[in-house]
Amino acid sequence: MKFPSPVSIQWISELIGASIQGNSNAFATGINEIHKVEEGDLVFVDHPKYYKACIDSSASFIIIDQPTSFPENKSLLVVKEPFEAYLKIVRHFRPFEKATTSISHTASIGEGSYIAPNSFIGNHVSIGNNCIIQPGVSIMDYCVIGNNVTIQSGTVIGSDAFYYNTKKNRDIWYKKMDSCGRVVIEDFVEIGANCTIDRGVTHDTIIGEGTKMDNLVQIGHDVVVGKNCLFASQVGIAGATVVEDGVVLWGQVGVNKTITIGKGAVVMGQSGVTNSLEGGKVYMGYPAEEAIKKRREFVWIKRIPEIWEKLNKG
Repeated sequence: MKFPSPVSIQWISELIGASIQGNSNAFATGINEIHKVEEGDLVFVDHPKYYKACIDSSASFIIIDQPTSFPENKSLLVVKEPFEAYLKIVRHFRPFEKATTSISHTASIGEGSYIAPNSFIGNHVSIGNNCIIQPGVSIMDYCVIGNNVTIQSGTVIGSDAFYYNTKKNRDIWYKKMDSCGRVVIEDFVEIGANCTIDRGVTHDTIIGEGTKMDNLVQIGHDVVVGKNCLFASQVGIAGATVVEDGVVLWGQVGVNKTITIGKGAVVMGQSGVTNSLEGGKVYMGYPAEEAIKKRREFVWIKRIPEIWEKLNKG
């Protein structure tokens, strides 16, 4: 999430009750989690296992629970509970806003766009020209819909990320990380009925131009889908994964988090993608592997009873 304008680190430190180590006169431009962090951003870390990853990331400011070494060009904000500090910043800059109408007065809807009855358009939503939003669609706060987009009934755009801060030494193990990211849907995208596309935790979930989705597709937080992709029914993609241009995922394909599916890859139905896949190839099975190799494997599996019988006779 980018702040409306750069914010003094001194002001941030007062908001969250932190002490500053390093440059106290700097300005932060936003707050992000580690997968999406950029220069000028704040990031939080509350476990020594992840100190190095955060400090070596592009983040300029690290909210941390104890002092540690860090580069001269960065600053630490030391506070007892970095996760609670993160929540305080997010809730200050992106507070919960109640809906008072089914189409918010702060929403922007372009020329020629049709919003069917019983749809919900949240606060600060932007919808481009010539879009068709069918009945029962919910587009949550701050989402951006491009031009010539079609969204079928029952779909939810911008639901909260399924993302939790986990600590098993407290009564409530899983504490929700408030989502302050957006969903950005580019031009000429078509989304089927009863799909769900989660907003980014702190950044954007992006659906690229010309992509088409069948019914019952689930896109997790911070996923980036390229242009002209095709997803059949019951595809599920976990958080922070990158799907490059022209990828085809057939029915019931499940995709793991934080991996990349390369440009032009095709994954056959009911496959499970557990690791990154090279582009331009066809994959199948669980774990998904090149289809030509997997088919040979299936042939040998079918021959196991025959081979076993021959071995026993021998």
